[in-house]
Amino acid sequence: MQAMKLLRFAAGWALLASAPTVFAEDAAKAAPAVPAFEMVTYYFGLLTRGPNAGTGTPEERQQIQAGHLANIKRLHDAGKILVAGPFADNGEWRGIFIYKCASLEEARALADSDPAVQAGRLKIEIHPWMTAKGYIRDPEFPIAGAIAP
Repeated sequence: MQAMKLLRFAAGWALLASAPTVFAEDAAKAAPAVPAFEMVTYYFGLLTRGPNAGTGTPEERQQIQAGHLANIKRLHDAGKILVAGPFADNGEWRGIFIYKCASLEEARALADSDPAVQAGRLKIEIHPWMTAKGYIRDPEFPIAGAIAP
């Protein structure tokens, strides 16, 4: 009888000791594979109020704004700006650009071509920004999760 208790005790411990390994193996088999993302670098531009915001005549401000919008269109048509738009709350942050270019220096040169930046109505801070290829609407890459023909 004593031997039977000892045998049950040993069998119970053996079962318990192997349980984490069995459960870990089952979890590893059941876990989905982590997708491998190919990252792409873009350049994020944050536009803020410049030192000359609100200065000048209404005609001058209108002319600078027209030049600002024409520059955005020019850069978009050249494939250099993928996203551009203002913030809607009229705060210090005025808008964003996401540039597609080869370097931070190129992004800065593109930003400096903006008449509103040149006039000091806007300031821009630019940072390299990464996302998975296809996660932003970029004509060069298909939409993330899309099935290629």
